[in-house]
Amino acid sequence: MKKIAIITAFVALPEEKGYSRFEFLSNFLSSNGFEVDLITSTFQHWEKKHRNIEFVNKLETNYNIVLIDEPGYKKNVDYNRILSHRKFAKNLKTYLNNEKKYDLIYCIIPDNHIALAAAEYSKKYNIPFVIDIEDLWPEAMKMVIDIPIISNLILYPFSVDAKKVYKLCDAVVGTSDEYRNRPFKDTKRDIPNITVYVGNEISEFDDGVKKFTSEINKRTNEFWVSYAGNIGTSYDIQTLILASEELKRRGYSNIQIKLMGGGPLKDQLEQLSKRIDCNVDFVGYLPYQKMAAYLAKSDILVNSFVKKAPQSIVTKIGDYLASGKPMINTCSSPEFRNKVDKDGFGINIEAENVTILADAIEYLYKNREICVRMGKKARGIAEKEFDRPKSYQKIVELVNELLTK
Repeated sequence: MKKIAIITAFVALPEEKGYSRFEFLSNFLSSNGFEVDLITSTFQHWEKKHRNIEFVNKLETNYNIVLIDEPGYKKNVDYNRILSHRKFAKNLKTYLNNEKKYDLIYCIIPDNHIALAAAEYSKKYNIPFVIDIEDLWPEAMKMVIDIPIISNLILYPFSVDAKKVYKLCDAVVGTSDEYRNRPFKDTKRDIPNITVYVGNEISEFDDGVKKFTSEINKRTNEFWVSYAGNIGTSYDIQTLILASEELKRRGYSNIQIKLMGGGPLKDQLEQLSKRIDCNVDFVGYLPYQKMAAYLAKSDILVNSFVKKAPQSIVTKIGDYLASGKPMINTCSSPEFRNKVDKDGFGINIEAENVTILADAIEYLYKNREICVRMGKKARGIAEKEFDRPKSYQKIVELVNELLTK
């Protein structure tokens, strides 16, 4: 049996909150005849605390969990985070060089330094090395650290590491076409490359809708416009709040904004909503299946980003589409905006414009038949392209191809 290492500092293990792509993939590859080690951190990124190792050791999974020590950090954008990931990379090198037993390495990027440690190990022992591109560092960082000249100097090491990883990999998996194509921008290489959206398990989403819908109180005349995800720098939640104020000024007192999730700007934006006359409900962080029920009970979903946000096709899209509701998209990604238009499940608008967002909500509010049509298309795309048990089969095929060469 071939043995695979899946390496990521960012994964939600069973019963944890956060990003589950690699937990699912570990299970999925295990069920397809591979022995899998999921190599991750002692530090839980979303909880911002160290894992209970005794609890992790008691988890019953089809794959093995290997915890690599790192100090941890308090903020997503923090010099301590850089130091913490570098410690992870150093400890990862030690672990891998003591093991020398894998047939293939599958590694997330970012973090770039961790990915480089995995890449160098793979080349040392002539093992196929696959990168799964979840975000673009340093490109995404420049939105937060946007200081002429200084930003480039600070972020230069991330750029160097990324280019090295791109040159050393044997195959590329991207969560969007844009991400998949990034390694070939600086150097032309003829290696396998595929796009596999982050997606979700539609069966789990639907189970959540069935389980929790009855617990969610929505009055007959209420019209819900919902957002689920991080409330942070990249996400234009302020415009949503101000659009609610505008809609109420126009007389739509029954249109409510539902904000699911948390983040560094939550308290600040909650204070803004209290200072103005708007209908905004900060629902807070919800367990996945209850969030699914909220999305399904909503009328419109908003994929809300600031203009400069570099994100492409993000994690929440699979859940948004599975809900069967129309989407208002402010993300600037040409790839995703083209997909919204081509597949017909929503409308694209300019980011950070209160009037335009309020107009879009009002338009869909007044045209319920369009909402129904867009919602049906959304659900169809979710089932065809975002359902993990189907879409992740492409990764299994890629791994088999690399191991038979």
